[in-house]
Amino acid sequence: MSAPVIRFLTEEDLTAYKRLRDKALQDFPDAFTSDYASEHLRTAASYANRITAPDQRGNKLWGAFDESGQLLGSIALEVSAKPQQRHIGSVLGMFVSSAVQRQGIASKLIARCADFASANGQFDQLILTVTASNTHVVQLYERAGFVRYGLLSRAIFVSGVYHDKLLMRRPLSAAALQREAAPDKLGA
Repeated sequence: MSAPVIRFLTEEDLTAYKRLRDKALQDFPDAFTSDYASEHLRTAASYANRITAPDQRGNKLWGAFDESGQLLGSIALEVSAKPQQRHIGSVLGMFVSSAVQRQGIASKLIARCADFASANGQFDQLILTVTASNTHVVQLYERAGFVRYGLLSRAIFVSGVYHDKLLMRRPLSAAALQREAAPDKLGA
């Protein structure tokens, strides 16, 4: 397989996005806080709020496409509606089709999202949650520069089993990186 093309999704891509997202929720229910039973009832158009033009501030949604134009994976960057939290980008809904997993597509999606957030100038840090038992994906995020900062025990309940979610963050700006290296003044 040749390298995927990663680009912002448009409204024309929403049907393919919904199909891929529904499949991920169905195949990997413990990986997401959303559930297939509820989400498959949504329309493709209901995801339009995740899309803004590349040159506008707001939520972003990228897709990885093969040479035939098939959507292989996606990742979203969500911006808080709360002014005092707009410096934090939330990474969510990262998934790759089962047929092409472990081929570097997820790494490329994460890198594109982080590069965009760094260059954008709005974001101080990125945050995400990941199912703690999904060690392969935890390691993927760690290789991309995310660090663990907490654990939400029993965060989701799937088929009679509780799953913990790791809270992870990645500092982006020089100021955020300096704060990471500085001693905690609150604990002094």
